[in-house]
Amino acid sequence: MTDAPAKGVPVTEQQGDTDMQRVVLVTGPSGAGRSTAINVLEDLGFEAIDNLPLSLIPRLLDGPARPEPLALGLDVRNRDFSASNVIELIDRLTRRPDFGLEVLYLDCATDVLVRRYNETRRRHPLSPDEAPNAGVEAETDLLVPIKARADVLVDTSDLSPHDLKAELTRWFDNDARSRLGVSLHSFSYKRGVPRGLDLMFDCRFLANPHWEPDLRPLDGREAAVQDHVTADPRFAEFFLRTRELVEFLLPAHMEEGKSHLSVGFGCTGGKHRSVTMVEKMALALADAGWPVSIRHRELERRLAALHGGSESQPVGAADPSKVQAQ
Repeated sequence: MTDAPAKGVPVTEQQGDTDMQRVVLVTGPSGAGRSTAINVLEDLGFEAIDNLPLSLIPRLLDGPARPEPLALGLDVRNRDFSASNVIELIDRLTRRPDFGLEVLYLDCATDVLVRRYNETRRRHPLSPDEAPNAGVEAETDLLVPIKARADVLVDTSDLSPHDLKAELTRWFDNDARSRLGVSLHSFSYKRGVPRGLDLMFDCRFLANPHWEPDLRPLDGREAAVQDHVTADPRFAEFFLRTRELVEFLLPAHMEEGKSHLSVGFGCTGGKHRSVTMVEKMALALADAGWPVSIRHRELERRLAALHGGSESQPVGAADPSKVQAQ
């Protein structure tokens, strides 16, 4: 889900010098979530400016350092935008000792970008009179050199706005906890494995509530479904060993410098058994002090279908006081 090239340093570990101006350049293909990212950074205390012409940025940055960090949104709609101009700006700011610069690049799969444009019926800025496919492909090619200069790269292909907010908070919130964050995903194997999982567990051997008429319409957030799944004599040991493995790996990954671990639980329909495991595991890890967020992919898809919209509204956790719902 997230990659950070070797040169990238999370903001939480960067710039102890108060005279240094912190600047985050936010860019990526149209439709990948740049506007959402700008709003998130603004909520985190950044002074956010979107679509400022590149030629005006040096003038904006002249003078003494501001007390708050800056987040500047750049995309192809910017006046005088080009890959060479953006890279020249990056080089200029990198050479200045009074700036702490990071480039946040929001990436997204081409087919997902095309789907988003088709769903919203928006025109792509590079192909306003044509199908969005041409614009998406042209913009992706245009941004390749900038992507190569990214300090923090976030793939938003499978992220809802809430997912993206949680991911950016982990990178850019100075007040965020220093512990490694955990995201738990439930999914259906029939729809494929989510991108970016670090660990994955198959729950299809557990008792399936689908075959119980009273439980079939419910999902794994419901107590009746959870009671049915946990009554399987194999559940307790499976849950215990899985939790122990995850809790063993979390400190090890943190020592290696990771800021986030993504764990998936799959079953046939992504509705009962995997959801139950995510709900139970989220509470256990939260009780152990780990920052936890959850995503129930198939439940989100069903909710989106009911409302005739995109998969942007996440399904919450069982106990929002302990677990952050993505």
